[in-house]
Amino acid sequence: MSTQDRPQLYLITPPAFELESFPDRLAAVLDSAEIACVRLDLATRDEDTILRAADALREVTIARDVALVISEHVLLAQRLGLDGVHLRDAARSVRAARKTLGPDAIVGCFCGTSRHDGMTAGEAGADYVAFGPVGTSALSDGSQAPFELFEWWSEMIEVPVVAEGALTLDLIRTLAPVTDFFGIGSEIWEAEDAVAALKTLNAAMG
Repeated sequence: MSTQDRPQLYLITPPAFELESFPDRLAAVLDSAEIACVRLDLATRDEDTILRAADALREVTIARDVALVISEHVLLAQRLGLDGVHLRDAARSVRAARKTLGPDAIVGCFCGTSRHDGMTAGEAGADYVAFGPVGTSALSDGSQAPFELFEWWSEMIEVPVVAEGALTLDLIRTLAPVTDFFGIGSEIWEAEDAVAALKTLNAAMG
């Protein structure tokens, strides 16, 4: 995952989806815009469900030369030949994941609103650090990753940063100059037309 002046798009799957229809929705979205990476982010711990979903999405992403990472499951990422893993435990398992997956895998890390955790993850070898949520939602605990965190990070740290969680058009416009990636999930999947929803968000980046 590389950085550039304009933020790149990083798609996050819904926590659950229909295997019969979602790969086609994903394919349509990937065909409509330049996407840097897709994260398989299922809520289930059922291995068979995760394996089948990963197999289905891998076909879609490989055909379009888009990286596919999986949340949490380092060993499954290795077993399935995925491009890497997205960790949710701040920086605690970055070093172990890197050792398991090797130098070429993508190892990303969600660090909530903690600058310290982000710096620790970067020092441990994370390819990117994600902060969030940047907006507020009914499901959040009220914590938000503020503009100042991204501003400081973009000025001081070379590790690419992802802004994610309850994104709005205004937040995208505000954060576009200070983030490398926008992690976009429910913002498009909850819309009837995911392609049109992504187009609107993409346009807000300037």
